[in-house]
Amino acid sequence: MRAAVVTTFGGPEAVEIIETDMPEPATGQVRIKVAAATLNPADAAVRQGVFGGAGRQLGLGWDVAGTVDAAGTTVGAAADWSVGDEVVALLFAMGTSLGTHADYVIVDADAVAKAPTTVAAAHAATLPLNALTATQALDQLDVQKGQSLLVTGAAGAVGGYAVQLAAHRGISVTAVARESDEQLVRSLGAAHFASPGAVEAGSVDAVFDTAVLGEAALEWVRDGGAYVGVIPQGAPASVRGVRTDAVSVTPDGARLTELVALLDEGVLTARVAETYALADAIKAHARLAEGGVRGRIVLVP
Repeated sequence: MRAAVVTTFGGPEAVEIIETDMPEPATGQVRIKVAAATLNPADAAVRQGVFGGAGRQLGLGWDVAGTVDAAGTTVGAAADWSVGDEVVALLFAMGTSLGTHADYVIVDADAVAKAPTTVAAAHAATLPLNALTATQALDQLDVQKGQSLLVTGAAGAVGGYAVQLAAHRGISVTAVARESDEQLVRSLGAAHFASPGAVEAGSVDAVFDTAVLGEAALEWVRDGGAYVGVIPQGAPASVRGVRTDAVSVTPDGARLTELVALLDEGVLTARVAETYALADAIKAHARLAEGGVRGRIVLVP
């Protein structure tokens, strides 16, 4: 089968499409025939060597939408899945030799959820990493109904899901994004819109900082509030009693099932910017590197 990997770090040209053996699922795992897999900034970070791993083959791709093709010994969660089931899943791909940017991928069965019924595979593939990151960050922030949350990078994939999920929970959301994205973030449920220079210090209960503004975003949190970023171990130091943390996404099939239901109910909006063939992964990475993408780039084998 084919898979996109890196063996040396660098720009988009570092991505290689290799031929490799078909992986076999172990006990508690399933093999998924990939229909679509999202290209995320995390993949660019792997390609650039941000997470280390020099001298090794590193797989690319965390999200997958596709069809169960085989299962290991069916114990536990693996017993829930049958060949032919249409599913979505998150593979925690940090340091793995093969990711979801491939023809087939092995994932733990408890990371799998039934695929949405209202969208095609390309849109479904944008859900696992980005929506799980958003919902797990909101859990860490512990913002309650009626409180206020500011989301930086609100027009991005993670930020957009965070806006929708928070609004659905009855939280008053202020979206920070480019002025040209105001209409978009308001359509996602933001009650307020602001450019970075127009936010009053200490004005919100919590900040989810997907744009990695750091200390600047921390200033917008009230005394005793909460801040969560997206770079593990990268949260700014606490000030004024503000609790600071960063989200490190965890595969969770049960939680992903809840997010799929919200997508099918219309609470969440899956946004695909562009699709590329797996063979054109270098072109896809180059497009991501250009910036300005609204929605996710998706690879289709």
